[in-house]
Amino acid sequence: MNPAAILATPAFSSLTPDTVLDALEAIGLRSDGRMLALNSYENRVYQIGMEDGPPLVAKFYRPQRWSDAAILEEHAFVEELVEREIPVVPALNLDGKTLHVFQGFRFAVFPRHGGRAPELDDPATLEWLGRFIGRIHAVGAIRPFIERPVLDVASFGEEPRDYLLAHGFIPAELTEAYRSVAAQALDGVRHCFARAGEVAGIRLHGDCHCGNVLWTDAGPHFVDFDDSRMGPAIQDLWMLLSGERADRVRQLSDLLAGYEDFFEFNPQELHLIEALRTLRLMHYAAWLARRWDDPAFKRAFPWFDTQRYWQDRILELREQIALMDEPPLWPA
Repeated sequence: MNPAAILATPAFSSLTPDTVLDALEAIGLRSDGRMLALNSYENRVYQIGMEDGPPLVAKFYRPQRWSDAAILEEHAFVEELVEREIPVVPALNLDGKTLHVFQGFRFAVFPRHGGRAPELDDPATLEWLGRFIGRIHAVGAIRPFIERPVLDVASFGEEPRDYLLAHGFIPAELTEAYRSVAAQALDGVRHCFARAGEVAGIRLHGDCHCGNVLWTDAGPHFVDFDDSRMGPAIQDLWMLLSGERADRVRQLSDLLAGYEDFFEFNPQELHLIEALRTLRLMHYAAWLARRWDDPAFKRAFPWFDTQRYWQDRILELREQIALMDEPPLWPA
């Protein structure tokens, strides 16, 4: 995006309820005036009642984050999954478009799909989830993304560390401690990738935690492919694991029992679980920092800009350094 376009890009503070409703009306969707803000910080997402038919969900993309081509590539990937009857929620194609622009805001409209959180302590639920993730990955492996990024050490670890150190978010008395522990953590991540060896990158959901899986009596459906990118298959599995090591081994076994019905899993990727967790923790801290001028972040994360927060992050990375030295999980 060129500098002139950045200067012309509106801020979320100007995305008023009237603007949201006018945007939908501009593409032929007449609201009945009911609007509910849904839980999203990166974008702005609303459930909107319609005069004719069920409510729809409108997602207004954060300015300057993705190019149009990257958003459309995400939409196309989800549509590929729909064509194979995989339960995902695609952007609606309205007059030949899935991405729309109104007063400088880019947005897409989705059908509303309700559901509840999956019961991750149930082996049958995990096996069911594994089957659908395996099907997603079988499609994801067909071709690569061109416009969307790769999950790697540089983009999820080195660049976030450098951003935090360069922009003064870490208290001065903790800066050297953070610099040192981050360097050790990234060395640990590199060693994990070296132990894993040759790992294929495929198109992923990218943020496959239980908040992005909605469960109904018919089973799961997957939502919010906004973080979709290239990366190792284990990225879409490890966030569904929790508890003590024995619990995670059992959960992994249940997931892979379904997963490998549709896509072959490379067990060497198990070396990457704690490395990917480390990268996610580092990336998350920098994500908060980059969004700190958004008033919604100051309200939602008041603890971010405190000394205690950075003390906890340093301790967290030290714990990850130790975990990356432990033997990887292996399914029972």
